[in-house]
Amino acid sequence: MDLEDAGCQVKYLIRDRDGKYPALFDAVLADAGITVVRSGVRVPRMNSLMERWVRTCRRELLDRTLILNQRHLLHALREFEIFYNGHRPHQGIANSRPLAPLPEPITDPDQITHLNIHRRDRLGGILHEYKHAA
Repeated sequence: MDLEDAGCQVKYLIRDRDGKYPALFDAVLADAGITVVRSGVRVPRMNSLMERWVRTCRRELLDRTLILNQRHLLHALREFEIFYNGHRPHQGIANSRPLAPLPEPITDPDQITHLNIHRRDRLGGILHEYKHAA
């Protein structure tokens, strides 16, 4: 599947300065109208957010899943993206989720002893979502 088949136009490709990318790689992309932007020299944290997402996706999803074909891979990645941004807590932002507000703190001690938690499985049980029952 080519990028044109997906109906999107790529303008830029951000990559590091690794030697595994020969000059021919950049030439092919330039012929396709894609500008290659190289990360800074000796700047390991320049692309750290994306590298963290890829590492988390691989550890929590792809290392536990047998991918059958491209359609299955795209479905699994789409589900993981929804889970990652909508439900999974992130330590860097006070255990909140990027696309959801912070939950109200539980201040009543009786409420803590009688928590009713429901679990929802995603992707056949690979990902688990937990929430308070209404």
